[in-house]
Amino acid sequence: MTSRKDSATDRARILALAAARVAEETRGTDVRVLDLREITPVFDYFVIATGASRRQLHAMADEIESVLKKEYHDKKRGAEGYEEGRWIVLDYGDVMVHLFDAEARLYWDIEHLWSDAARVTVPSAGAGSR
Repeated sequence: MTSRKDSATDRARILALAAARVAEETRGTDVRVLDLREITPVFDYFVIATGASRRQLHAMADEIESVLKKEYHDKKRGAEGYEEGRWIVLDYGDVMVHLFDAEARLYWDIEHLWSDAARVTVPSAGAGSR
């Protein structure tokens, strides 16, 4: 029998992979999913991606929000950094999406900060996309 926690974690993984797929489809680069379940009780997954410009970061953030709302019936609980457009954080509860410009990603280096996290393989969106 699947516990409530297990099904919530499965849903978090599905949402994280969906956000990663959308980031790739909107031309985000160096897309990563980190599994934080063994490290912290606060979040299950981080999705991290780099955008080439403020405009692209906005497009990624908007499309992630749209897809997670329409296809997964999940609403973001909060967002930060949208106006500045250098590091946008989308809060989906168990999943946090971090969208960086290249300079901010290098500076904050959250993959190093959370280096104990397991990396989740992100299925490539490239084969069937535009």
